Amino acid sequence: MVKINQKITTFLWFDTQAEAAARFYASLFKDSRIVAISRYPDAVSDKAGSVMLVTFELAGQQFRALNAGPQYKFNESISLLVECETQAEIDEFWSKLTEGGKEQPCGWLTDRFGLSWQIAPARLLELVSGDDREAASAAMRAMFEMKKIIIADIERAVKARQ
Repeated sequence: MVKINQKITTFLWFDTQAEAAARFYASLFKDSRIVAISRYPDAVSDKAGSVMLVTFELAGQQFRALNAGPQYKFNESISLLVECETQAEIDEFWSKLTEGGKEQPCGWLTDRFGLSWQIAPARLLELVSGDDREAASAAMRAMFEMKKIIIADIERAVKARQ
């Protein structure tokens, strides 16, 4: 097994799509790669030789993906947050991750593998966690009306409250 160089690692359970998911995710982010693929040993006769565990990196952060069967499915209680600096970055991630997936409200989406993501502009996160509570409320109200977050619409809502 590959040694992970971080204390806490996100571990994702898939039915049979761990390798496909890891390769797809790695294609989306800079500084990403497949680190290792482990296969089931002969002791697991119904899965012997098939992909068991995929170790991969996304933007330098390590993850593990396990093919363990259909018993468990992802749900929205866990998501991966992608903090974006520009609308172009939001648009790119949104387009690629929703392909075969599903748009959700407030910048959330579910990808083709069932994993939930939040595609959020850094500016929105700054506004909603800042000291200006009126700006935070205006930004939140605007966000509640969106699926994909549009930075210009958030900024307009914040400016309009003044």
